[in-house]
Amino acid sequence: MSTTTGAFIAGGIAACGAVTATHPFETVKIRLQLQGELQSKEVAVKKYRGVFHGVGVIVKNEGLKGIYRGIGTAYIYQILLNGCRLGFYEPLRATCTKLIYKDPSVQSLGINIFSGASSGILGAMAGSPFFLVKTRLQSYSPFLPVGTQHKYRNAFDGLSQIFRAEGVRGLYRGMGASMVRTGAGSSVQLPTYFFAKRRLIRHFGMEDGPALHLLSSTASGFVVCVFMHPPDTVMARLYNQHGNLYNGIFDCLWKTISTEGVLSVYKGFTAHLARILPHTILTLSLAEQTNKLVRGIETRILPKSLEEKL
Repeated sequence: MSTTTGAFIAGGIAACGAVTATHPFETVKIRLQLQGELQSKEVAVKKYRGVFHGVGVIVKNEGLKGIYRGIGTAYIYQILLNGCRLGFYEPLRATCTKLIYKDPSVQSLGINIFSGASSGILGAMAGSPFFLVKTRLQSYSPFLPVGTQHKYRNAFDGLSQIFRAEGVRGLYRGMGASMVRTGAGSSVQLPTYFFAKRRLIRHFGMEDGPALHLLSSTASGFVVCVFMHPPDTVMARLYNQHGNLYNGIFDCLWKTISTEGVLSVYKGFTAHLARILPHTILTLSLAEQTNKLVRGIETRILPKSLEEKL
C-alpha cells in the first residue's frame, strides 16, 4: 500500500484516465437530468431521447468540443475527489479498525462503509466548486438548451462570474447534495469492490490481476449507480440553478417528485450507468496499477522515516 500522499496521487491519476473515456456520457446524463425540469410528463419536450441519441445530437450540433465541454474542470474535480476517496479510505479504515478491534487487518463492513463515506465526503467538499462549474458548462447548449443556461468561456471564467455575482456562498451552492451523493456512492464503492474481490478469490480461485479487477469493479460500479443516482439528480439541479428554483436538497427532491413523478429522480440512469461502469472499472483498475507504480517509486526514493510519516 502506498503512503497516504502516494495513494492520493495514484487515485487522482487513475480517475483522470477514467474520466477522459467517460466524460461524454456524463454530459448526456446531466442534460437528461435537467430535461423537463419541473414540468409534467404531458408537457415536457424530450430533446434528448436517451444515451446514444444524446451523444449523436450533441456531436452533430456542437462537435467533440460540445460533448467534452467541461473536461478540464472534470480533471481537477476527479483529482480532488478520488485523490481523497482512494487516498484516505485505507488510513481511515485501518485507524478505525485498530481503535475498535486492536487489529487493523480485521475486515468490518460497518467500518468499511463509514470509511468510504467519510473519504468521499471529504473529496466532495474539496471539489464542490469545480463540480458546480463543470455541471453548468456541460448543461450549456446554444442548439438544444435544457435547464438554466450559463455561458462561461471556460472554468476560470465560470468561477469568476459566480464569485462576483454570489460570493463564496455561490461557489459552494449545492455542496450539501454533493456530500450526500458522494457519501452514498463512496460508502458502497470501495467496500463493494473489496468484498467482490475477496469473494472471487475465495470461491472462484481467481488470482490478483486484470480479470479480477474488472469483475470486482463492475459489481462495484453497478451498486454505486443504484445508490448514487437520486442524490446525483438533485445535485445537478441545485448546481445548475441561480438559487431561485429550490431552497435546498429536500425542497428540490419534493418539487421534482411532485411535479415529474417518483421515477424522475432516476432520469438519465442509463447514461449514468454507461458512465459509471467504465469509469469505476478504469478508476479502480488503474488505481491498482498506479498504486503499485507510486509505491515502487516511494520505496526507491523516500527514506524509511519519511515514508512512515507520509
